[in-house]
Parts: sequence; structure tokens; C-alpha cells
Amino acid sequence: MPFQNPAQQEIKSILENAKTIAVVGLSDNPARTSYHVSKAMQNSGYRIIPVNPEISESLGEKAYGSLDLVNEPIDIINVFRRSEYLPDLAEQAVKTNARVFWAQQGVYNQEAYDYLIDHEFTVIMDMCIKVAHSLVK
Repeated sequence: MPFQNPAQQEIKSILENAKTIAVVGLSDNPARTSYHVSKAMQNSGYRIIPVNPEISESLGEKAYGSLDLVNEPIDIINVFRRSEYLPDLAEQAVKTNARVFWAQQGVYNQEAYDYLIDHEFTVIMDMCIKVAHSLVK
């Protein structure tokens, strides 16, 4: 099935009901986009779980080396990695308790989308979570 994001009302519901966002590729560098977006989401009340093997913490939270090492509940997996990494991340995602996979603006992969849909995920790609959140507040 060709990639298609959920309707705006469903995205709004996801953002209103989520509490915890695992951010794959979150940097500890305040100059990086992943840091700015995640900080804004944290300031809006979400718990951020950094997922990046290169750092030990970000935004005051312990970082995990990969999604499959996160042993906490996750509502949304938000990805700041290039599109070619999405199939591997999709395989890791289905091993978590998350049901929403969100790839940031400019990030999209049909193979990962199909795999996640087959595993009953809600998939949002090529959309900034911070921008979407500002539109539904």
C-alpha cells in the first residue's frame, strides 16, 4: 500500500494521549535539530527517552544504545535517522510495546512503512512531531 499519513484528527489523538517518546538519533548537542525538537516536546510535558549509542544521556535522561534495549513503556518512537535506516529500526520497533512510529520531516521509507503496517503500527513519516504538536494544541 502506498505510504499515507493518518488523518489530522488521528495525529491529534496520538499526541494528546501519548506520554513517552523514544527519540532515535537524539543528540546531546543543543545545536542539533533532534535536540531542539525533543526539548520542545519535553517542555510540552512528554517524557523523552534518548536512543543513541554515541551518548550516555540527553535532556537529563539516560540514553539507550538501541530501541531493543529500552525496558520502559514507549508511546511514540520518533526517528531522527536517515531514510535508509528505517527498515532496521522498524524491525526493532515491533519488539517494543510502542504502536506509533514517527519519522521526522524528510525521512521516509516504503519498505519500513509496509512492515510496520503489517505489524499493526500507526506510521507517520516525513512530518516534524514538533510542528504537528503545535498545530493540534
